[in-house]
Amino acid sequence: MDCKPLTFFLFLFFISLTESTIYPSNEVNLLDSKASQGELGWISSPSHGWEEISGVDEHYTPIRTFQVCNIMEYSQNNWLRTNWIPRKSAQKIYVELKFTLRDCNSIPLVLGTCKETFNLHYLETDEDQGAKFREHQFSKIDTIAADESFTQSDLGDRILKLNTEVREVGPITKKGFYLAFQDVGACVALVSVRVYFKKCPFMVKNLAMFPDTVPMDSQSLVEVRGSCVNNSKEEEPPKMYCSTEGEWLVPIGKCLCNIGYEEREVSCQACRPGFYKASSGNLACSKCPPHSYAHQEGSVHCDCEKNYFRAEGDPASMACTRPPSAPGNVISVINETSVILDWSWPADTGGRKDVTFNVVCKRCWPGPRQCEPCRGAVRFLPRASGLTNTTVTVADLLAHTNYTFEIEAQNGVSSLAPALRQFAAVTITTNQAAPSQVTVIRKDRTSRNSISLSWLEPERPNGIILDYEVKYYEKQEQETSYTILRSKGTNVTLSGLKPDTTYLLQIRARTAAGYGSSSRKFEFETSPDSFSISSENSQVVLIAISSAVAIILLTVLLYVVIGRFCGSSKSKHPDEKRLHFGNGHLRLPGIRTYVDPHTYEDPSQAVHEFAKELDASCIAIDKVVGAGEFGEVCSGRLRLPSKKEICVAIKTLKTGYTEKQRRDFLSEASIMGQFDHPNIIRLEGVVTRSKPVMIVTEYMENGSLDSFLRKHDAQFTVIQLVGMLRGIASGMKYLSDMGYVHRDLAARNILVNSNLVCKVSDFGLSRVLEDDPEAAYTTRGGKIPIRWTAPEAIAYRKFTSASDVWSYGIVLWEVMSYGERPYWEMSNQDVIKAVDEGYRLPPPMDCPAALYQLMLDCWQKDRNNRPKFEQIVSILDKLIRNPSSLKITANTTSRPANLLLDRNSTDITSFRTMGDWLESVRTLPCKEAFSGVSYSSCDTLAKTSAEDFKKIGVTIVGPQKKVVSSIKALETHTKDGPVPV
Repeated sequence: MDCKPLTFFLFLFFISLTESTIYPSNEVNLLDSKASQGELGWISSPSHGWEEISGVDEHYTPIRTFQVCNIMEYSQNNWLRTNWIPRKSAQKIYVELKFTLRDCNSIPLVLGTCKETFNLHYLETDEDQGAKFREHQFSKIDTIAADESFTQSDLGDRILKLNTEVREVGPITKKGFYLAFQDVGACVALVSVRVYFKKCPFMVKNLAMFPDTVPMDSQSLVEVRGSCVNNSKEEEPPKMYCSTEGEWLVPIGKCLCNIGYEEREVSCQACRPGFYKASSGNLACSKCPPHSYAHQEGSVHCDCEKNYFRAEGDPASMACTRPPSAPGNVISVINETSVILDWSWPADTGGRKDVTFNVVCKRCWPGPRQCEPCRGAVRFLPRASGLTNTTVTVADLLAHTNYTFEIEAQNGVSSLAPALRQFAAVTITTNQAAPSQVTVIRKDRTSRNSISLSWLEPERPNGIILDYEVKYYEKQEQETSYTILRSKGTNVTLSGLKPDTTYLLQIRARTAAGYGSSSRKFEFETSPDSFSISSENSQVVLIAISSAVAIILLTVLLYVVIGRFCGSSKSKHPDEKRLHFGNGHLRLPGIRTYVDPHTYEDPSQAVHEFAKELDASCIAIDKVVGAGEFGEVCSGRLRLPSKKEICVAIKTLKTGYTEKQRRDFLSEASIMGQFDHPNIIRLEGVVTRSKPVMIVTEYMENGSLDSFLRKHDAQFTVIQLVGMLRGIASGMKYLSDMGYVHRDLAARNILVNSNLVCKVSDFGLSRVLEDDPEAAYTTRGGKIPIRWTAPEAIAYRKFTSASDVWSYGIVLWEVMSYGERPYWEMSNQDVIKAVDEGYRLPPPMDCPAALYQLMLDCWQKDRNNRPKFEQIVSILDKLIRNPSSLKITANTTSRPANLLLDRNSTDITSFRTMGDWLESVRTLPCKEAFSGVSYSSCDTLAKTSAEDFKKIGVTIVGPQKKVVSSIKALETHTKDGPVPV
């Protein structure tokens, strides 16, 4: 029987199934038999084996196929070899075959040997060998079998399915290769042969261009360095990895559009007219602010309109402004030689809020207007310039004098437009006024019964002085009896005085306006009976005595200072020096106190107060390990001068941040920088003077404690877990002693290093809440993590070290349960209600009784009854020193009376039968669930599934576990095994 007409007939059926294909962009064809419209010219050996057939598809496009069906002859070995295929740059080659194959069982009267497979071979060469064909030179790739073979009935129904098989070849090292198909007795038709390799196609990622890249081998990724698109620059060297499957992986680094350019699609385009961009980054161009324009493309700022200006410190996003108009409604109130000036705000402030006022004083004369600036004796209260209020008092003016006051409103751009500056003026004349105070009185000479005095005229006589009033009296009389003299001049002699007596004296001047204020009290003494000396000699004696006293006092002072300095340097520890901070905070010797950075008038000052500024060139970012509220979290290395390179964690502030975001971001560094303890995450420093802004801390290899425990479930000893808990408690004791309340103590906020040292971290509560909204419950004061927070903090926002102790108890439970979620799937509202009603978490499996008792102590409702962190550290130290105390587990001891399902429970050993236990459990809060439920033994009840529990009404995971653990304990207690009810 001749099979060839049959195979051709088969081909006519399946050509309608062949369709043009759009191949993936990461596949590059080296050969596609469907794309050839002429003869392929492949070599068939022997010539009567494989046969090339031409046809057309349903779109009348010519296609070529090869068929063979010599199943009526024995010992078939038919080879079909392709033309030489250059491999280009590929090493790993893929061969896609589409074919049909007939089921041997459907062919009657087969005389030879019928197969349902054929073989695929290849041969590498550096050049085309033409018609030379040696079968033994080829290496076998695989035996190809059909998933779908057709039968005679399929031909009748005109339904044929193509088989598609893909095989991998390589690595190919020579310049090209041949493929060969070996038929050993099958009825098969090759519809198409496609040879291709995979590449990572050209891509633009993070504004960096990555070229077509062919994987080099099948084992490793190819690192490809990207180049920034036009009008952009590197922020961090961009690179990606090309996989063996032609996929781009792990983008690192990025490019930023230059100033004046914005990211559009995958390129940086110039800002359109009317828009600008003042800084590099991938933010969009901004529209020009009011009273400014940008006529050109790619503007980095907008120019101000005529008569509008922008101050040097104004950001480019601020509208252009102008100087304010003059103040209005100036009112003056004169009081003798002082005046109060009051005015209203300018009608036009120029569009700015930084308006201040300057007052200029001029003294004027009658007649042709002649004025000169007031002299320095004139006082302005509070000051003459930079006034923020609309009132000022001018004092110490001259009486009966004309003054003009010019009041000018200024803002940040007034100096840029002097021609536009305006002021309001008011002219006043001061009233008649009494003279000012006499301030200088000299003693000229003394005797037994008299004192001669002289003085200087008041600084402001305010007119012609008519006379001076001199009032004096004996000091011991206390002004009950005094004498008054009047003098036309500036000197007087007081006579009729008592010898060796002290007198107090005051002088005041009088003008037509009346007396001025009295001088301060001056004290003078008359000479004793046996002693009279001229004023010149007395002055010499007084100078000599004063000098001697001064020398003695100076000697004593130096002795005291030197003695204290030497004593303090010997006795005091260097750490006990007084530390003063720029914000007025004082730390006493030997006492460290936490300082809230938000108490600083300028919060950024706190950053430089407590955190070390690092040079960005000393930091190398290796990879991104996560994302935070403000930007990326990376791992990297820090190399400081003359110090060993260390691994660090780096939090970066994303571009385009606001000043508030920057302050909030750095506030955590202001807090961490105050702490120095082995169980508190160490701050290495900050980068604030360059971008990106960074917080650099020590690197903790094992990440957060909760995920670390879940990853290593049941892999640690109890002593190791207690050691971790001791470290956390020690860190919290340090914070408590510092006066710092953490507010968000949880296992997720504890970091673990390679030595299993636990360190308290995350001193920004808002970040945690936004990352995990399910862990927070909104109250009037904000969001708090309900499952870890003490009742008083939830209800009244009373956060103290005692509320941190409650949270520590939850952390203790998390550690002993290897990262299990507190309260399981209970809702936040259910947690609040249950805790308020006295519910406490049950002990984790195999939890030592001592540790569970510590948990319960931490969860005391009255915060005054909770232990201090100092006591917790002491308790854990005792447990570590006495490991045998940890062998007694809470699961085999009696339960506290406040546990869920345990409010009326007793020791499990008191139950003798299963019936006793069920009778007891039916008295508990879940008794309704067990009403009418009958179990034959502990064993059957212990095997109850979670779904079974739900059916009888026990839906909370905790009670489910507790019931089962109680059953197991009862089963262990009963001596004769499970006891029937």
